[in-house]
Amino acid sequence: MMAAADDARLAALPGLPRDEAGPVFAQPWQAHAFALTVALHERGAFTWPEWAAALGQAIAAAQAAGDADLGDTYYRHWVDALEALVLAKRIGSADVLHALEHAWADAARRTPHGQPVVLPPAAAALAGGGS
Repeated sequence: MMAAADDARLAALPGLPRDEAGPVFAQPWQAHAFALTVALHERGAFTWPEWAAALGQAIAAAQAAGDADLGDTYYRHWVDALEALVLAKRIGSADVLHALEHAWADAARRTPHGQPVVLPPAAAALAGGGS
């Protein structure tokens, strides 16, 4: 069961796919993006109202560009909002985000189905996870 504070934060997010137990994810990358967002919030990178506003803006921009809003693109908007906040808050640069995107795609292609995707040490260092 989710804590009341967690439930209130999640209720503030527009269109979050969820069931009675909390958020639901169709793909592992969606859960990773969700967890990364929560971790950055918990570290003080942005407030939850800032996050909800950024997500709402990303969804509105996608809808204005023709997104049919069938729910299947929700976490793509989530990642777009996270990238926008990372750039706006100067947590990372566009170059670092671009390098990490390519490193993740390369690592995912090399990872056998069902295994966790692990970034190589150089890419993990870019993300702040390596030495």
